[in-house]
Amino acid sequence: MTKRIEAASPRPRARMTGVVYLLYFLTAISAETFIGRSRLVAYDAVNLISQLFYVAVTLLFYGMFKPVNARFSLLAALFSLAGCAIDVLGVFNIAVYGVSPLIFFGPYCLLLGYLIFRSTFLPRILGVLMMLAGLGWLIFLSPHAGTLSTYLEVLGFLAELSLCLWLIMMGVNVPKWREKINARRVGDG
Repeated sequence: MTKRIEAASPRPRARMTGVVYLLYFLTAISAETFIGRSRLVAYDAVNLISQLFYVAVTLLFYGMFKPVNARFSLLAALFSLAGCAIDVLGVFNIAVYGVSPLIFFGPYCLLLGYLIFRSTFLPRILGVLMMLAGLGWLIFLSPHAGTLSTYLEVLGFLAELSLCLWLIMMGVNVPKWREKINARRVGDG
């Protein structure tokens, strides 16, 4: 089965990842902007849907970046899934007090940025933006981030949206992606 997945064209899978990422953005923004916390049941339902999309995009990214570095890709996925779990627990009001999901999403973005930078099948600038976003999410947690908080949120949003839109419009550089797959096969064999 792994060979069938690897044989499938990576460009449609990358675009699908971008679409799922966009669906995450749309549902998360809809919850905040159009529904609001005053309609708690609808707000929570849409937030749960957005978390499902983020879990899906996390798993898709894991598969995409596994050829770059399987350990870092797994570690990134674990950070993201832990952040999603904290968010879901918050929806059900059983959140761990004092634990922000950004503690996990910051390292996730840093690792994802590193994997993008090393991948060669996506533009390195997207990796740099994602690493800056990850650093920004960690700074956002700092008590001194008050004056920077809006800028850090904008940076994180722009970095993730840039990656999302690139995947939808361009996908991945297929020859470079295949090089990573072949290099992994040679390393395994």
